[in-house]
Amino acid sequence: MRVTTDTDISQALAETVKTAAQKRTPLVICGGGTKRFHTGDYRGDALDVTGHRGIVSYDSTELVITARAGTPLAEIEATLTEKNQMLGFEPPAFGTGATLGGTIACGLSGPRRPYAGAARDFVLGTKIINGQGNMLKFGGEVMKNVAGYDVSRLMAGARGALGVLLEVSLKVLPKPAQEITLSFEMPADSAITTMCAWGGQSLPLSAAAHLGDTLYVRLSGVESSLRAARAKLGGERMDKGDAFWREMREHQRGFFQDETPLWRLSVPPATSPLPLEGHWLIDWGGAQRWLKSSASSGEIRDAAQSAGGYAALFRGDTTNPVSLSAPDPALARIQKSIKQAFDPLGILNVISDN
Repeated sequence: MRVTTDTDISQALAETVKTAAQKRTPLVICGGGTKRFHTGDYRGDALDVTGHRGIVSYDSTELVITARAGTPLAEIEATLTEKNQMLGFEPPAFGTGATLGGTIACGLSGPRRPYAGAARDFVLGTKIINGQGNMLKFGGEVMKNVAGYDVSRLMAGARGALGVLLEVSLKVLPKPAQEITLSFEMPADSAITTMCAWGGQSLPLSAAAHLGDTLYVRLSGVESSLRAARAKLGGERMDKGDAFWREMREHQRGFFQDETPLWRLSVPPATSPLPLEGHWLIDWGGAQRWLKSSASSGEIRDAAQSAGGYAALFRGDTTNPVSLSAPDPALARIQKSIKQAFDPLGILNVISDN
């Protein structure tokens, strides 16, 4: 009896896409489904990629791991933990079924993002199936491996609209020797000023957020570095700092638990508190603002735009699962051209009109 291999699975996926392209049949790329609330309501036939899984290679000395897109995120993190390493962008899973492909396709990063880098910054190479059923490979397994635009990183945050991810190579990081979390009582405006000031200093910051009336700061590094930083900053040490940042990353804190629409605003870090009613959580040292509000979408978007940023509905409105601001016309033309190059027939992860 012939045993099905991973090459067979990737070839079968490519053939499915090729057939769908010939018939102009839209396809919905399906992984663990943990981020479906964020990606929107797609229309078309399901293309299940969870069977294409497994770690292809892992070189802990070179800090590089390559895995198939259907590999559970938990499996990758467990493998890295064995070597005392981690994914530097601290990705949220939003559920036990999270896969590597979905993680990269959504391009989401956790609290460490401003200090270590975003998901796309760690992508070294990708293997994909484009909208015509062709398998393409970009990048490699080293930091400097291409001349010109790094197409592999274009897949981070593309939500599957440019291709079906088959494999991803990622740069990983050593885990810090120690981490501590400090808390400081202060209002939002003071917290923003403080986070920006500390962000410009030589401090071992790895997370900074403001919730309620408290600023929370995580320090990562060797003991001597943390001791010196704490002596300089002061504050109260949290006993369960690891749990706090995990709950922040996975949206398990009480702030995220009700059904009020949740908006994500991206603004310059030094932006003063915006004049919008609702409950706020400030993350990424001030650059990412979470807002629980029943204010109109126009009001929220206008406020973000006036501050030099943008707003997106993250979750909470079942009639509109994900809502992004309309891009600048010039940017929209670029996006359209890129989509045309990778998926000329427009069959991959097409947003439903309903």
